[in-house]
Amino acid sequence: MFRGSSSINLDAKGRLAMPSRYRQELDERCEGQMVVTIDLHEPCLCLYPMDEWDRVETQIRSMSSMLPEARRLQRLLVGNAVDVELDGNGRFLVPAPLRARVGLDKHVALVGMLNKFQVWDEEQWQAQCEQDISFVQQNDIPEELRNLVL
Repeated sequence: MFRGSSSINLDAKGRLAMPSRYRQELDERCEGQMVVTIDLHEPCLCLYPMDEWDRVETQIRSMSSMLPEARRLQRLLVGNAVDVELDGNGRFLVPAPLRARVGLDKHVALVGMLNKFQVWDEEQWQAQCEQDISFVQQNDIPEELRNLVL
């Protein structure tokens, strides 16, 4: 499982160094093979280990192609998906079109989301955290979340 956030710098070629604490698990689970695509709800990218991406593709494949919403979802997620691989130094290339789509520049936040990662512009990540804290403090939380023991 992936948790926590890490501040990482993109190098001049658009590569990110995967934090060492995740490398062994990624090597064991998927031999460093991953898929990066857009996030449907937030201005970030999603980075899936290949075994998790296979589950996503299976779900997408099972949707009816007769539904316009299913086709739209498939175009967005699969059409923007790019296979990436950790190199010998634990880095992976974030494709330029995806970097541009979410405004990734030099400073990036890699955020563990249990089964995948989100890749954020670091300033946007900090702003999102502040928005999320404010939202939770100011809004009524659904019943299923109120029962969460922290």
